[in-house]
This record gives sequence, structure tokens and C-alpha cells, in this order.
Amino acid sequence: AQGALMRAGPVAAVVFAAGRGTRMRSSVPKVLHEVAGEPLLTHVLRAVGEVAPERCVVVIGHGADLVRDRFGDAGVEFALQSEQLGTGHALRTAGAALGAWSGTTLVVNGDDVLLEGAPLGRLLEAHDAGGSGMTMLTYELRDPTGLGRVVRAGDGSVARIVEERDGDETVRALREINPGVYAFDEHVWEMLGRLDAGNAASEYYLTDVIAAYVARGLSVRAVRGDGDGTAPVGVNDRAQLAQAERIVHERVRARWLEAGVTMHDPATTYVASSVELARDVILEVGVVLRGATTVGEGAVVGAYAVLEDCAVGAGCHVVPHSVAHGARFDESGA
Repeated sequence: AQGALMRAGPVAAVVFAAGRGTRMRSSVPKVLHEVAGEPLLTHVLRAVGEVAPERCVVVIGHGADLVRDRFGDAGVEFALQSEQLGTGHALRTAGAALGAWSGTTLVVNGDDVLLEGAPLGRLLEAHDAGGSGMTMLTYELRDPTGLGRVVRAGDGSVARIVEERDGDETVRALREINPGVYAFDEHVWEMLGRLDAGNAASEYYLTDVIAAYVARGLSVRAVRGDGDGTAPVGVNDRAQLAQAERIVHERVRARWLEAGVTMHDPATTYVASSVELARDVILEVGVVLRGATTVGEGAVVGAYAVLEDCAVGAGCHVVPHSVAHGARFDESGA
């Protein structure tokens, strides 16, 4: 990724994936719920991978064994947060796994399925170029209801983050929000030691680190994300999961349409994010492609075909209403 190439120093990524996800009403750990055929955490790790961190630590807690089993071969390290005492505590847990890490630390949430690599690259570039102690990724939303607002100082630096319930009318009128994506310098470990849990939730909030940096005379900067204008603010319930599914599918379809794939009715076409398509592929109405399915150049997948982990050869025509798992289709479509 371009962001990785422009970096001035080494980066370790920390991904928070320890939460219970109570509002999901599920026995499945939140980060294992799927969007576009893949766990939320898979999408996040893909975005983080685009900036090529030297190390990646996933903080696990609720359902730790399930998450570890699913991502044991993902090239990440795990840090167990046995008690979930807030985001500040989660980063402390990751710090114990990182040891004497003195480079930049990138922090993201494991349920931020809409996160993309490009804004992470810009965040790291801005962090290096600005000489900041801490740099945040922020987004401006038309409707920021329910989200923490970014309050800036006169020089444009970040003064604090205020939760909506704690803000006055002036704060609630702000539209710049904090999705919880940060880059920290080596002072973060010292700052974490200054946090206290003197709040209603009795948790250590990572956002309180801002005040510690400012008190130390180290600047806190923010860089705006852009993309499609959708902020990666995480998935906390089934309604948000469904919304994320819709947005991710729109992105996947747009990417393949731009790459030279024809879809007779994109709205009824389901292409999992793990699927690979060649140019001049034609997907007829109602096609569903899942898993490790690949479709070769010039192939036609007939209407309402459902293929999972299949290989469709170049020029092949898969007949309508085909249902297959792990099959190989040759030129005759069989």
C-alpha cells in the first residue's frame, strides 16, 4: 500500500476483538459474525494488511478460543484480555504482548468491517509527517447521532472527544466523529499508565489518553477519512450487521463492475468478498457466488446459480439454477 511505502518507521497494529457484543444477542463472538461471506475480523485484518505492519496483535477475550481457532493461521499474534475493562485496558494488554515496542502503534477495532486500507495509509503518513504524539482518523457525517464528537482546538489539533450524552448543544451540533482508529508514538505506554477508571462504567477509556498527551505538551492531530463517506464505526447489533452487509456488497459489486465483469442485475447478485472473477465474466440474474469460488475469463454463470468453493473455467457456461459445492466446471458447463 502507498501508505506503507511512505512510512518513516516501523508500525505495529493492534486490533481490539475481545468484546462480548451483547446487543448481537448471540453465543458467537461478535468479530466472527459474517459480512459478505467472511467474519468481520477478516475484513479488518485485510484493511490493516494493506499498510503492511511489522507486527499485528489481536486482543481477544469473549470466545477467545473460537477466535484463536478461526484465525490461528492468519499471521497474527494474540493477547488475552481476560477481563474487559475498556479500550485503554485492551491496549495495555496488547502492550504486554508487544514488549519493548518503540515504533508507531496503529489501533483499530475488530468489528470495523467498513475500514479500508487507504485511509489507514493516510493516517500513518500524517502521523509521520506531522510529528504528532497521537493522530486520529475522523469522519464527518450528516447524521452523527449516538457517536462521540471530536472537539478541536483553535490551531486545528484535537482538544478532546466528547460522548454525545455528555455534550452540550454546541458539541452535539458537531458532525466530526471518532471511529476509534488511532496512531500513537512511543509515549502511549506512559500515557496508558495515567488512565483511571473513575467513570460510570469503571473502565479505562483510550480516548482519555488525549488529555494525557496534551498535558505532556505533545500534539494530538486528526486526519479525515473519505472513501464513500461511510464511517467505519463498528457493528453492534443485527441491524448494523445488515447495514454493513449492504454497504460491503455495494463495494464488492462496484469493484468487479469496474474490473470488467457484467452483472445483468447487480441488486440480485451476491458475490462474497473472497470470490475472484476474471474480466468479461457475465453473471446473470440472481447468481450467488460464495467461498473460494473463481470464475475464468469470458465465463457465463446462468441465472440463479449458487456456487460455493467452485472453479469455473474460462469460457465456460454454467447452466441456470445450478447448485454446486467444490465443483469444477469445464467448457461444457458440467
